[in-house]
Amino acid sequence: MAELLTVDDPDDPRLGDYTGLTDVELRRRREPAEGLFIAEGEKVIRRAREAGYAMRSMLLSAKWVEVMSDVIAEASAPVYVVSPELAERVTGYHVHRGALASLRRKPLPAAAELLGAGHRAPADGRTTDESSPSAGPRSAGRRVALFEDLVDHANLGAAFRNAAALGVDSVFLSPRCADPLYRRAVKVSMGAVFTVPWTRLTSWPNEIEVFRRYGFVTAALCLGERSITIDELAARRYGKLALLLGTEGDGLSDAALRAADEHVRIPMAAGVDSLNVAAASAVAFHTTRL
Repeated sequence: MAELLTVDDPDDPRLGDYTGLTDVELRRRREPAEGLFIAEGEKVIRRAREAGYAMRSMLLSAKWVEVMSDVIAEASAPVYVVSPELAERVTGYHVHRGALASLRRKPLPAAAELLGAGHRAPADGRTTDESSPSAGPRSAGRRVALFEDLVDHANLGAAFRNAAALGVDSVFLSPRCADPLYRRAVKVSMGAVFTVPWTRLTSWPNEIEVFRRYGFVTAALCLGERSITIDELAARRYGKLALLLGTEGDGLSDAALRAADEHVRIPMAAGVDSLNVAAASAVAFHTTRL
């Protein structure tokens, strides 16, 4: 069982993982470099643990100790019990959910590893693999998402939640994308960043060739003369489809558009030319379900 430690000094070095959580630039640099991320709230902490992320420590207000007693019993990391006022001084904001955890990141898989993997299990728990006598051979993932340069953590978190809800097999991020394990992204995703396999590409858009090697057709969401509608794309029923979505302001880069096999648009009423990227991902994921 984890050790419960009452802390009343905001400068206690043991609370170092939780300092300055509102400083986005600092945390974006620090957390990946130190191999940690922060989960906020009971449900998110539980989902991170269920997904196999190892605990570094927990920061709890007193009333949450009993609520989290089963997690505490299983954890081998220290649990710091603090007042709400001290938690706010350390983190820089009012921790209204009363529970924070610092967890260890896992090594990211190679893109080829995810592209060659089988389907994730559906939400009802069923799966298709060699263990089922009627399933046949395990098939490669049929639909993945690729995000280029999304910098808003809330948008990225919402996109991951959409991917989880609408059966996207895995998510790929360009090098400049926001961090899915940043506290805001984790919170908005409701823990979907723990359940949807993802990785970060290192050479974009050159790595689009990896998708082709695994038989994926790449479809870029954009406005343009050669764009077909998302319904037309769905009607073509490509066996393996990678949906590309671009940054919040300018959309996909010219290089990404040149590299894509298809250009796709979401038909909209007159006077509206685009959707928020998270909303666009939901429409694209839903329309292209196979």
